[in-house]
Amino acid sequence: MRSSEPRAPLGLAIAATAGLLFMLLPLALIFLYAFSTEERTYQWPPPGLTLKWFAVTWGRIDVWQALTLSVQVASISTLLALILGTLCAAAVSGTKFFGRETISLLVILPIALPGIITGISLRSAFNLMEIPFSFWTIILGHATFCIVVVYNNAVARFRRLHGSMVEAAMDLGANSFQTFRHVILPNLGTALLAGGMLAFALSFDEVIVTTFTAGQQQTLPIWMLEELVRPRQRPVTNVVAMVVVVVTFLPILAAFYLSRGGEQTVSGMGK
Repeated sequence: MRSSEPRAPLGLAIAATAGLLFMLLPLALIFLYAFSTEERTYQWPPPGLTLKWFAVTWGRIDVWQALTLSVQVASISTLLALILGTLCAAAVSGTKFFGRETISLLVILPIALPGIITGISLRSAFNLMEIPFSFWTIILGHATFCIVVVYNNAVARFRRLHGSMVEAAMDLGANSFQTFRHVILPNLGTALLAGGMLAFALSFDEVIVTTFTAGQQQTLPIWMLEELVRPRQRPVTNVVAMVVVVVTFLPILAAFYLSRGGEQTVSGMGK
């Protein structure tokens, strides 16, 4: 049985294929050079292939330290974003007050601005307040754009949540916690999970804001940048890059599928 959907024009299909190749071929090269036997240059084609760089990377203490720091920063930044972004979305979408649209614009502004502007602003603020650069300044820097991701997901879902559902729960005797647990949370769950995953991915591979707020701390992307400038073993950097691709790709893919299924709201779960 033939599909009723029209086929894309040949020119459009070629353009789409060319665009995908332009984006994905550099990633394929990163994966290929992770197996290269040459450790100082990027020869084409690679002189040989080996798996030894995976064992070398596993034994590098500096890689583990940078990876641990990145995971910790991304986890805490995501947690802050989930709390603050959800509360802000609830206030903006659930009430009417003067300046609401202005506040909404200010919330999403950090992700619209170039990262270097955000980084310089944060560094100036930390210097002005005499706050030493540390683990927590990195988290504050990452939280500025992670909050936006969670806020956008949450506010969109709040706007699809009918106020009559909350009113009905209150009329039936549910207190605020019960209403949140059985009515609001089931409708927000996938949106918050998708926003949290995307926020984690963005925080994990952030470079520009981290450069201005890290001080002597080295997250994994900063470590990779320094290794490219002063390489010790180039294939190790490519192995780490493969890890970054996987760690960031999987949450983004999961967030895509979770947010795609959020068109409908549900009436509640449990008693």
